[in-house]
Amino acid sequence: MDKLSYPEELPQYSPTDQYASLRHRRHFRRRLMRVFIVGLIGSLVYLNWTPNIQESTPILSVERLRAEHAQCVRLRETPRDPQSLREKSARHSEGQKPILIRNATIWTGEPRAGSSVEAVRTGTAYTWSHADLLLENGLIKDIGDHIVDESLPENVKIIDAGGRQVTAGIIDMHSHTGVDSLPSLDGAEDTNELSSDITPYVRSLDGLNPLDPQIQVIKSGGVTTSLILPGSGNNIGGEAFVIKHAVGKKDGRPELSIESLLADPDKTWRYIKMACGENAKNVYGKVGEHGPVSRLGEAWEFRHAFEQAAKYRASQDEWCATADSIGAQNMKSYLPSELQWETLSAVLRGQVLVNTHCYTVPDLESFIGYTNEFNFSIRAFHHAHSTYLIPEVLKRAYGGRAPAAALFADNMNYKAEAYVASERAGKILYDNGITPVYVSDNPVLNAQHVVFEAAKAYRAGLPYHVALAGVTSASAELLGLGNRIGKIKPNFDADVVIWDSDPLAVGATPLQVFIDGVPQFEDPVVLEKPLTPPIQHFVGQEVQVQPIARSHIVFTGVSKILLPGHEQVLAEEDSNVVVKDGRINCIGKCHEDISSLSTTEIINLKDGHIAPPLTAFGSLLGIEEIAAESTTCDGSLDDSSFSAAVDGLRFEGKNLAAAYRHGVTKAITAPKYGSADHKGISAAFRVGAKHALEKGAISNPEVALHYTLTSNVKGGKTPSISSAIADLRTKLLKATKTPKKKETKVQSTEEHALTKVINGNLPLVLEIHSADTIASVLRLKSEIDSNSNSTIRLAILGGAESYMLAPDLAAANVGVILAPLFSYATTWDQRRALTGAPLTNGTAIDVLHAAGVKVAIGVDEDWEARDLFLQAGIVQVNSGGRIGEKEALALASSNIYEILGLEEEEKEKDEDLGEFVVFDGNPLTINNQVRAVADGRGLVSVWA
Repeated sequence: MDKLSYPEELPQYSPTDQYASLRHRRHFRRRLMRVFIVGLIGSLVYLNWTPNIQESTPILSVERLRAEHAQCVRLRETPRDPQSLREKSARHSEGQKPILIRNATIWTGEPRAGSSVEAVRTGTAYTWSHADLLLENGLIKDIGDHIVDESLPENVKIIDAGGRQVTAGIIDMHSHTGVDSLPSLDGAEDTNELSSDITPYVRSLDGLNPLDPQIQVIKSGGVTTSLILPGSGNNIGGEAFVIKHAVGKKDGRPELSIESLLADPDKTWRYIKMACGENAKNVYGKVGEHGPVSRLGEAWEFRHAFEQAAKYRASQDEWCATADSIGAQNMKSYLPSELQWETLSAVLRGQVLVNTHCYTVPDLESFIGYTNEFNFSIRAFHHAHSTYLIPEVLKRAYGGRAPAAALFADNMNYKAEAYVASERAGKILYDNGITPVYVSDNPVLNAQHVVFEAAKAYRAGLPYHVALAGVTSASAELLGLGNRIGKIKPNFDADVVIWDSDPLAVGATPLQVFIDGVPQFEDPVVLEKPLTPPIQHFVGQEVQVQPIARSHIVFTGVSKILLPGHEQVLAEEDSNVVVKDGRINCIGKCHEDISSLSTTEIINLKDGHIAPPLTAFGSLLGIEEIAAESTTCDGSLDDSSFSAAVDGLRFEGKNLAAAYRHGVTKAITAPKYGSADHKGISAAFRVGAKHALEKGAISNPEVALHYTLTSNVKGGKTPSISSAIADLRTKLLKATKTPKKKETKVQSTEEHALTKVINGNLPLVLEIHSADTIASVLRLKSEIDSNSNSTIRLAILGGAESYMLAPDLAAANVGVILAPLFSYATTWDQRRALTGAPLTNGTAIDVLHAAGVKVAIGVDEDWEARDLFLQAGIVQVNSGGRIGEKEALALASSNIYEILGLEEEEKEKDEDLGEFVVFDGNPLTINNQVRAVADGRGLVSVWA
């Protein structure tokens, strides 16, 4: 029987509920859906709620917002030069008495009213005037032919200028005084912030030491104001500040502080230093590291920095515009502030005067490009040795104002970018509408004598009024202070100098310096000088750059012969000098000699002078051309090497040509030791020769044995000066034991030279500045002399502190060749150097000469050789009559040979009359021009 079938729709029996799990799953899904919906709603609420928290405006200080909005006015302002209309200087200290300077010969710095443009350009509109000068409340109150006593304020102090010349205080617009303090010490070195190539945010003010002794030394040269710049080690070096050289209460200031030095307490203008070219490359140029390695990299560094500053400026401008529109209190952020770019953005706003160290054509042209790309102006290019080549390019600078050129007069050729320089750069620039000014770069040059730079520019052809403006009114105008300083005018700052002679004359020295009407020297040293009129403006002949060589020539208009043994004044107006076969054949009317040379060229002189040629001793002439380029130099010795200069001489360099052009026909040069000192055997040679084998090129292959005993000798096997002296003692004592008979053993070059020194056949020249080291050397000389049968001929080269041992040097018959002639304590071992009037009674040369020491003028740096005649002139005019023309010329010629024991050899050459220099004007004054040079080899170089 089949099973029974149950209908499918009927539920089957089961011990459990078979639908329970299905119902549970449905319930779970509904619950999950509810959770999802709730979560979704929560998420939406959360998402809508969170932005409200993020976008809520933070609580900002309304007071700060309004204060920063007020700054927008300052951000939009372009400063204007401060005006002179005021009753009292902001720098005036109460209690300072008014001063009346009577009987002064004044240079106001302005042309006569109504003068033509041409008269102003040529300088005929400028004159010296006789007047009185009243200083009160820190200002020049009055200038008059004769200010009557009844009009004078109470307690006035009267100073009689005695007809002496008075100018505004000298202004040096490139100095590192106070940040590169002297003597140079690592702990006082704050010239460059080299942590980055772009440092617009640093300030020279933060490293300026008001107790730097050089501030006072510089002031003694008539400098009252300086622009203190950061260095040129990076492309953007930082902010600069203008100071006056009055420090503390003794100088009339209310306190000793950096703030009290500021020339403009209102800080109307700001200043910045930038630099192109070699310096930044040399500091930062490391392949594979952060550059710049090249000028290409420098250009990017500049442009990138300006770009960042432009963005920062734009963000501030946008904020200010918005605040103007909606009100500061409604701003949602503060005014953008970024200290790193604040100064550079101010440059782009026209609030900072830009001064840029720049030499070469590509550097100058690139920087002109930056000014136009980023719309800012530049006040001056500094050093700027190529500017005279591209005046048209300078005139393309942004703002329609060509930058000035802040120059050295003749310090050049020291690195590749300075190798195209010209002494006539100032004249060329002025003739092309560019302003030249003259600077020291102290301590590169001693700013005490920065006015001498202007004087040399005048000698090279720059009009007198432009040269003097280059250290007074033109510099003031470039600093934005042209209505306050740089001129003698009512309501200008009472910064005044009384000079003992024309400020552009050789040896001009202040009798007194006033800053803000306060005399700066309580008891100034006054040199004995006669009252002289202002120098007659000298216009040199326009002569060819390259000389022509002549064996026969006639010079007319000769006034004076200064040749040793032939000194004479030629009274007749038609006095002549006839040169035949390169030698002076006749002095006087010489009609017969002239007739016999009828085809000979005739050179007409103005106040013609014929002087002996000079010798450059102590430089690196002939073995170094471009100091910063090793391939142009013989090289440098260390403590383990020795050489003779004759083996490394290199001829026909620019430095040699410049020396020859200025009447220096010979140089005595020793091998280079270290960075700039000497060691080895010096040679005497003619600087005009083409090579060493040319006839007469080498006049003496072994002049002297040289060693250095300055602080630079410390290192290697002589870690101290005392060990260097001990080493020298050992060498000399060993040489005393050398048998005089011929040895079988070959001596080294050094041993041979030492033997000659001991035997008295070769002088020993020691480069020393410290009086203490000189004392040790004098003891050493005595010791060696007692151990030998002869006396060492010893000479000191350098000699900054030698005056302290003048009697001892005279007693030991030790001569001194001063290099530099006027030391200014650049190193610790020169710190006691005499700086001259009005601070000290003479300099080292005066003290040595008075004590009977045979003294000469040396050359510290190669470029200085061209100034030897002028330096001799300074010594003569400032000697109080104790040194005449003949002796002054001997300081850079025959005295050198006498110190070295070579005087007889030189006397024979002097008697030959084949060596001479022909001048328009007196070679010992600023009004001179070399017209011909003869170096004894049969030809005369003539500039016609």
